[in-house]
Amino acid sequence: MATQVLTNPVNLTISPRLAKNIRRNIKERVIELILMLAALSAVATTFAIVGVLLYESLTFFKAVSLVDFFTDTQWTPLFEDAHFGIMPLVSGTLTTSAVALAVAIPIGTIGAIYLSEFATHKVRETVKPILELLVGVPTVVFGYFALFFVTPMLQKIFPELPSFNMLGPGIVMGIMIIPYISSVAEDAMRAVPMSMREGSYAMGATRFQTAIRVVTPAAISGIIAAYILGISRAVGETMVVAIAAGQQPNLTFNPMESAATITAYIVQVALGDLPHGSIGYQSIFAAGLVLMVMTLIFNILGHWVRKKYRQKY
Repeated sequence: MATQVLTNPVNLTISPRLAKNIRRNIKERVIELILMLAALSAVATTFAIVGVLLYESLTFFKAVSLVDFFTDTQWTPLFEDAHFGIMPLVSGTLTTSAVALAVAIPIGTIGAIYLSEFATHKVRETVKPILELLVGVPTVVFGYFALFFVTPMLQKIFPELPSFNMLGPGIVMGIMIIPYISSVAEDAMRAVPMSMREGSYAMGATRFQTAIRVVTPAAISGIIAAYILGISRAVGETMVVAIAAGQQPNLTFNPMESAATITAYIVQVALGDLPHGSIGYQSIFAAGLVLMVMTLIFNILGHWVRKKYRQKY
């Protein structure tokens, strides 16, 4: 029997609608790939930073024991009689950060409550951009502001205050952090549903009582996130403390004295004449690793507190 041959070819024409869907799916996949690569680049950068710090710090700790690093009360890696106790730099960092947060957290939180619950639309749209302008001011300007304006004013109140101290830079750092805390906290409060406020008013509460007892607890997760941002900003600040706090490591928690912070020391050594690979130069990586661990601990504590309050409210 002869084989029959099909004379009508199969119609392979794609409809315009299907072709459009195919092109759209290809575009979406390409955009998804680009976004994934962007996210992975941030993760890869973080791992690269951690890797560099660990690698260089291991070289440092081959010459300096961990016990001396955390127990020695002197930090003089640039002297002939070198000591590598990190605690003087840690105390300076914690002290200036504590002063900054003591200024920024109350003022930033109060400002956020006012802008969210009491300010008119016109006032909010005027004040908030002005507040956020502080973010764009170079930190060098804040450093000289602390050294030549804030410190002389404090010396009128405390005549024994030295020209280089931790109190003035800490206050200026707090002023720097206020926009971060105020803006993020205000956004969190504005996100609270209006129905919660209306329910509070219906129960006879005043605007102040509603703001403090209803809105603030409901937005506590975002407010704590603002505090975490402020803490990270304070711990990592460089130029203000490098200019106005002094660069002599001093194991003290008294803000009336001068001291050096971890970031100020890193700047001091990085801009100096120490040869690469020397133990003094390697010390900046060990100091940077300690700073990263401190920031990580504060962030973990902040996330834990935020999670706890989120479950409570």
